Amino acid sequence: MKFKSILAALIFSAGSFTASAQTDSVYIRKIFDEALVKGECYQNLHYLCKNIGQRLSGSANAHKAVEWTKKLMEDYGFDKVYLQEVSVPHWERGAKEQGYILAGKTKLPVALAALGMSVATPANGVTAEVIELHSLKQLDSLGEAGIKGKIVFFNRPFDERFIEQGTAYGTAGDQRNIGPGAASKYGAVAVIVRSLTSAQNDYPHTGATNYGKNKPIPAAALSTIAANQLSELIRNAKTPVKFFLKTNCRTLPDAVSYNVVGELTGTENAKQVITVGGHLDSWDLAEGAHDDGTGVMQSVEVVRVFKALGYRPKHTIRTVMFMNEENGGRGGAKYAELAAQNKEEHLAAIESDEGGFTPRGFSFDGVNGAFIKNINAAWKSLLEPYEADRLVEGGSGSDIGHLRGTMPSAVLIGFRPDSQRYFDIHHTPNDVFENVNKRELELGAGTMAALVYLIDQHGIKF
Repeated sequence: MKFKSILAALIFSAGSFTASAQTDSVYIRKIFDEALVKGECYQNLHYLCKNIGQRLSGSANAHKAVEWTKKLMEDYGFDKVYLQEVSVPHWERGAKEQGYILAGKTKLPVALAALGMSVATPANGVTAEVIELHSLKQLDSLGEAGIKGKIVFFNRPFDERFIEQGTAYGTAGDQRNIGPGAASKYGAVAVIVRSLTSAQNDYPHTGATNYGKNKPIPAAALSTIAANQLSELIRNAKTPVKFFLKTNCRTLPDAVSYNVVGELTGTENAKQVITVGGHLDSWDLAEGAHDDGTGVMQSVEVVRVFKALGYRPKHTIRTVMFMNEENGGRGGAKYAELAAQNKEEHLAAIESDEGGFTPRGFSFDGVNGAFIKNINAAWKSLLEPYEADRLVEGGSGSDIGHLRGTMPSAVLIGFRPDSQRYFDIHHTPNDVFENVNKRELELGAGTMAALVYLIDQHGIKF
């Protein structure tokens, strides 16, 4: 009799799990049908790119993007739509940069772009001997005697052994992020940096630099073709190679801007929040399509899909357009600060900031092996039909990363599309709407909505 009771309990438990999984499977199919057949993120991205364009923090276009995304979510009928005021840096590139290599009788113009937050050169530019380095440690070895009065050229390429391009970006990024400030300590008059990409082309990649407490000096990124040309000329030259650089950038007083927030209010646990977002600002060389127009439009689409399906979440689902990810991160910091002040409880936060390419899955920040094992056991099979079932330990995103300090119980998640093409486009003049694939963008929105649905239905304590 006891054996029969245990067997009956096991059968009931297995049946309940099967029924739950079946219900989830059916609803996730509805989510993808809506995103793929009636999706609106592609047309919204077109408007953002073509009617507004680049959206550098503090610019007029950034303000237009704030106003438009707020109205977009209001028109969709989200339960709440509001702004979070944040003070942001206001840097301007100015007139187009100029640069050329001077090697003997050779004067070779090159493609380059000032780094974000760089200072300008003198009005007539700066000309000096250029020295090629492959690491920041070489600065210490050369010291002031080897660097003072020269232009430092950081030329460390991506390590092509990494499968994930984001890892290669991370290991090469210090030369752009802190290289100019580090070179300034030893008296360099300017820094030029190899663009952070595997691609071999003439598109220079901008991006922010941070001088720390060091004296700011002009800093610019060379296209990979220009970097290769400069390296070859230095290697073969019989006399020192010089470089001419002229930039016209400036930093203005901080400007007032906003995070843009839209919500569906939870029906059971309204104070518990699931956030999904990306950053609304972009660099000024192009339209900011993949970085991060795709992320913000996918995040709006997640909530639009739920509205279209009549889904009433248990927890509050919030979509956030963060401001100032590119050159300060102040929007993410303000969001975390306000969440703490309002005593909110975040179950999870998902960030899409790796482009709108084919979805592969999600990475979970700061979790252990048991979490990854359990979440794969619970949800991998539900995402597998959409080829977005790679659930791994890893990073989340720079904007939601600010929640670590204020919401330590929140699970921080990065949306992970295919990484192979992102850094061909990232921070370049080529980051335009035409380089976004409609189908890939919609699949990503469906994938993000599916994960939000699962978290809302089952929580995320594994």
